[in-house]
Amino acid sequence: MTEQATTTQYGGTIPAPPGSREVIPGAGPASRPGERATLRLRDTGDDEPARYAPEWLQLREPADAAARSYDLLDPLRIRLANLPRRADGLVIHDIGCGTGSMGRWLAPRLDGAQHWVLHDRDPYLLHFAAVASPRSAADGSHVTVETRRGDVARLTSDALAGASLVTASALLDVLTREEVGALAAACAGAGCPALLTLSVAGRVELTEPHPLDREITEAFNAHQRRGGLLGPDAVSVAAEAFAEHGATVRINPSPWRLGPGEAALTEQWLRGWVGAAVEERPELASRADGYLAERLEACAAGELRVVVHHSDLLALCRPADGAA
Repeated sequence: MTEQATTTQYGGTIPAPPGSREVIPGAGPASRPGERATLRLRDTGDDEPARYAPEWLQLREPADAAARSYDLLDPLRIRLANLPRRADGLVIHDIGCGTGSMGRWLAPRLDGAQHWVLHDRDPYLLHFAAVASPRSAADGSHVTVETRRGDVARLTSDALAGASLVTASALLDVLTREEVGALAAACAGAGCPALLTLSVAGRVELTEPHPLDREITEAFNAHQRRGGLLGPDAVSVAAEAFAEHGATVRINPSPWRLGPGEAALTEQWLRGWVGAAVEERPELASRADGYLAERLEACAAGELRVVVHHSDLLALCRPADGAA
């Protein structure tokens, strides 16, 4: 049976995932140290930016939506409600927007008119994010978008001037300590809160437990830290960076909970997770092959359940104008 492309409720089509034996770009390991093959945040001089494959972003979007912490929305709504009213409503900058899943999740959960500024280095993803963006807020107010292509790791407070909110999804763990510090400084300088979701926490639970679980996890976490990237240390580093600028920081868990209904995502995640671990520690290869085969068999049989731990961070920076 041929896989069909998916059309979102907002328009725009994401290509169908590849065959089950392929690893979708975004799920697998990097092709070079210090940078994931499917994400380029920095200007390396190449003509075309590397990409998260839209197929991977499509596959993970339902799990991301289910995982994000709803408990952080109430304090965020209170802060946004206390901002001075603007004729054009809220201005929300989505950093490393990918296909725009954060906007599709968050915009319909906030009241009032919204203007989303979508940042990414990949023009293809920016195009899809704009086409597939939501049109209405929670109260029916209008939602508009614009796109900005550029290095999301180098934003300044000037670039965020007038922002009501900064958002990002699965971004912090692919930044360095310096880049997270710069992001915190930019948000603090602009006086806007930041909702930064789905950063890897470095912990995974699989049913049934296996003797290799711990070694694979440790090797994967080491792979995430290649080239000075923060990986599972990202949320704690970000919390410290925002706190140093006087922000109030809240962190909530946002785990993926994958069961038989998420078998396609689980399979891709497994292949990428084990593949990154083996790339980091090649001596695991012979044992990891059998481990992966066993886990994939359980996944196909509907017997595997996985919890992939992530964290969401809300930083309430002091308003630039001194408002409450």
